[in-house]
Amino acid sequence: MPRAILDLGNPNDLEQVNGVWKFAPGLVPGEPNEGLIAQSEGSAARLPDYDDSGWDKCHDLTKWYSHGVAFAWYRIRFTLPAAVNGRSLSGSRCIFETCVDDYGEIWIDGDCNRDRGAVQGFNVPQRVVIDSEPSPGDEHTVAILGVNGPIGAPGGAVFVRYATLAFEWREPGY
Repeated sequence: MPRAILDLGNPNDLEQVNGVWKFAPGLVPGEPNEGLIAQSEGSAARLPDYDDSGWDKCHDLTKWYSHGVAFAWYRIRFTLPAAVNGRSLSGSRCIFETCVDDYGEIWIDGDCNRDRGAVQGFNVPQRVVIDSEPSPGDEHTVAILGVNGPIGAPGGAVFVRYATLAFEWREPGY
């Protein structure tokens, strides 16, 4: 299966999709105690129309953010290009691939694929289909919730090891 990858940590690849990463600490950014309260209904930071205009731009996904049990959001809005590596998007599917240290949730356009996008384990690579029939100009928002762990006795930091858009083309007859 032919495959092409855009590295969403690479400025040249980000430019191809008009993408800029944003970063904010906390389960609910801007709230006291990072929004950590009992019986929470979740964080609106996962939603595509969430206002992240006050968040910091994130130029390095691998930069550590930490202080004990830490939560952090990474968000990107992007527009699919007409072609990737000279090949039209026609007949492809678009997949978001990442590995969050230590735990991560992936929200695509406000939805979390509970089988693939929810926490999978400690430092486990994740792969979620964004669009099974992408078209040039399609816009998407990816929000990643990172959590430092293990939660019972955290060490290290929250960071994103990598984030890519992969395009895989189905060949005729397959």
